[in-house]
Amino acid sequence: MPDLRAKRSSESLTEQVQIIMPGDTNGYGRLFGGRLVEWIDIVAAVAARRHSGREVTTVSIEDLNFKAPAYANETVVLIGRITFTGRTSMEVRVDTYAENLHGERTMINRAYVVMVALDENQKPAPVPALLLETDEQRAEWICGGQRRKLKTR
Repeated sequence: MPDLRAKRSSESLTEQVQIIMPGDTNGYGRLFGGRLVEWIDIVAAVAARRHSGREVTTVSIEDLNFKAPAYANETVVLIGRITFTGRTSMEVRVDTYAENLHGERTMINRAYVVMVALDENQKPAPVPALLLETDEQRAEWICGGQRRKLKTR
């Protein structure tokens, strides 16, 4: 039985790093949006699994905003953190950056992914609450609740 005590966002923080290879790009040498969505989904799933202690499934990807392109041979850094929890669902914000050889990062994407925890019978299962420690986390929580309300209308 997974532990349902409230958890900090830092306990499930997930970072993935990729080098954009030719097979990840379109004819202009830019990262395929679909490839980035795949990486975002994986990062969100890992963060949600760490938070819930359970298998998870993707419910939705929201506010997927492409801010800038990334090109072949660039390093891409994806950082996922839990921003909101419901009874069985978790919202994960995934920020994506292109990183140059000097370590300077440019944000290229932000997405909010809703994941649901699953029990042994593949049914929704309760998840731990999220401990809010900073003003930024409280603001994200409020926004996550607003996004949830808009979806359920």
